[in-house]
Amino acid sequence: MFEVRTDLAVEEKESFQGNGGEVAGVSLREWRKASNSIKMTEVVIRDESGAKAMGKPCGTYLTMEAGQLAEEDEGYHREVSRELAAQLRRMIRGLRKRHVIPAADPLHVLAVGLGNPSVTPDALGPGVLRNLRVNRNQWAVQGLPAQETEPVVLSGIVPGVMAQTGMETAEIVGGILYETAPDLIIAIDALAARSIRRLGTTIQLTDTGIQPGSGVGNHRHSLTIESLGIPVLAIGVPTVVGAAAIVHDTISAMIGTLWSRMETKGMGDYVEGLSPDDQYQLISELLEPEFGQLYVTPPDIDQTVRRLGYTISEGIHMTFYENPQDDDEYGI
Repeated sequence: MFEVRTDLAVEEKESFQGNGGEVAGVSLREWRKASNSIKMTEVVIRDESGAKAMGKPCGTYLTMEAGQLAEEDEGYHREVSRELAAQLRRMIRGLRKRHVIPAADPLHVLAVGLGNPSVTPDALGPGVLRNLRVNRNQWAVQGLPAQETEPVVLSGIVPGVMAQTGMETAEIVGGILYETAPDLIIAIDALAARSIRRLGTTIQLTDTGIQPGSGVGNHRHSLTIESLGIPVLAIGVPTVVGAAAIVHDTISAMIGTLWSRMETKGMGDYVEGLSPDDQYQLISELLEPEFGQLYVTPPDIDQTVRRLGYTISEGIHMTFYENPQDDDEYGI
C-alpha cells in the first residue's frame, strides 16, 4: 500500500477517520486555549498494536496548531512560546516522576538543532540553536550559579547532515554524550506534513525521540532513549509537504469538476470509486515520472523559519530560565 508520508502523529490519527476514528492502543484528547486560540491535540500510543497501526513508537505526541504563527505578531508568538514551555515542563515532570531523569536540579540538557542550515526548509533546528542562550561554558568556568535562578546546564550542537559530515547524526551526538554526560536531549527538526495548511503553523512535541529525515523517506539512525541511553524530547514544525499530497487534498474538487461535465462524468465516477489510498497512488503515478518525489514549501519559508527559530528558542528559555506560570492555566 502506498504511504502518504508525514511526521505528524495527529495526521496519522486523522487517516483513520473513515474507520470511525478509533485505533486500538491509541487515545486522543483535544482542547482549545480560549486565551490564545491554540488548538491542542494529544495522541498517546499506549501499546504495540497502536504503534503498528500508527507506524510510530509508543509515547505521547502533542500537537499545537496556531494559525497566526504565519503572521508577524510578536505578542502571539510569545503566547505560543509560553504554551510550548508549559508543555515541555509537563513532559519533564513526567520523566522525573518515572525516574528517567534526575529529580534534583541542575538538569543537564543538550539541545540538538537537526537539519541543513544551507537549505532553508531544513534549517529550523540550526535557527533555534542560533537564538538559544547556552550556559554550560559559564558553569564550567565560573562554577555553579545559584540553582534557584538557573536550574539547568544547557549546551547545544548543530551536527549538520550526513552529506556534509560523512557521519550519522546519532554518531556525532553519541560522542558528545560520552564527553558531556547530559541528562536529557531536546532535539529540534523540520518535519514533513500531509496537509499544506499545517506548514509553519503547527508544532509537534513528543517524548519518543526522533528519526531524522523520516517524513521525506530519508531514514537515518534514530535519536531515542533506546539508541542513546537518555530520554529525547523532540520539537518539530512541518515545513514541506509532498506535491502528490497537495493534489490528494483537492481530489474532491476535481471529482466535482469531472461530474459537472457530461463528457468527463464517467471519469468522475471512476475516481470517486477509488479508495483514498488508490486515489493517492493514481496521483503519484501521474506526477512522479515528471517531477520525481517532489516536496513543496511556502514562498515565504525563509521568514517562517526565522520567526519559528526565535519562537521555539524562547519556549526553551521560558522552560528553564523563567519562573513558570500557573500550569493549570495551560491545561496541565
